[in-house]
Amino acid sequence: MGGSTVSVRRFEEHRPRLRAVAYRLLGSLGEADDAVREAWLRLDRAGEGDAGGDVRDPGGRFTAVVARVCLDRLRARAARREEPLLREDGRVRLPDPVVSRASGPAPEQAALVADEVGFALMIVLDTLAPAERLAFVLHDLFAVPPEDVAEALGCTAASARRLADRARHRVRTAAPPPDGDAARRREVVEAFLAAARGGDLDALLAVLDPDVVARSDGGTLRPSVLRRGAATVASQAVVFARLAEAAHPVLVNGAPGVLAVSEGRVVSVMSFTIHGSRVTCLDLLTDPGRLGHLDVDALVG
Repeated sequence: MGGSTVSVRRFEEHRPRLRAVAYRLLGSLGEADDAVREAWLRLDRAGEGDAGGDVRDPGGRFTAVVARVCLDRLRARAARREEPLLREDGRVRLPDPVVSRASGPAPEQAALVADEVGFALMIVLDTLAPAERLAFVLHDLFAVPPEDVAEALGCTAASARRLADRARHRVRTAAPPPDGDAARRREVVEAFLAAARGGDLDALLAVLDPDVVARSDGGTLRPSVLRRGAATVASQAVVFARLAEAAHPVLVNGAPGVLAVSEGRVVSVMSFTIHGSRVTCLDLLTDPGRLGHLDVDALVG
């Protein structure tokens, strides 16, 4: 990384927030890191790396540049017609999970999961147009003023507000925030696991919302599947039982979740969205390509 020692230090002070912005915009931890690096290079090449010297709000300036990098990447995805997380045919590609110990996230993860940006929200975000996604993430999740959102988008403040309003309506409809405290949600997860381990179909049906949605993503070698309805989801009790036997409590994107381990390796990450003491969304990632970096000892040791 180039730039003066002062400019590098200033940028590094803001890196956790910048990475959190990029993760919410892109849904990929690796791409988020790449976007933050690219933002620094743009600033450094433009002689703005030492933004704190002449810019009233260096954090805002850094955020705007990261946002524009991410917007370019989102528009490139759309131009390539890349598959969104939720496809029309019901197949899914889940976002990268942020997995931490059940006792709480590590300091470097805190900004990433500060507002429990779970799978349900990330999937909805990926259905938004690039400009809508940026407007919502910056304005609603990071309290960036509409004028600054407009600058990142290259539009008027009124247009930025309309984009955020439109996105907000879709998000609230499709992914309302989870309710209940963390302890109560953990109890619901444990009830689900107990029912799965015991093969108790009635108990599974009791803990699943009638309209529950279950999404699984196994990567390129295993098909991704979407299932709807308690009876359909509960019919996978054998699969859930196998995972439950190897389950360890963790936090997934800040919410109660489960990590399944076999022979010292992570074989799945399960995330739960809970409303009214029932599971409304169940997201299961079994893609070995995106689970291989998880440190079992650090998470469950």
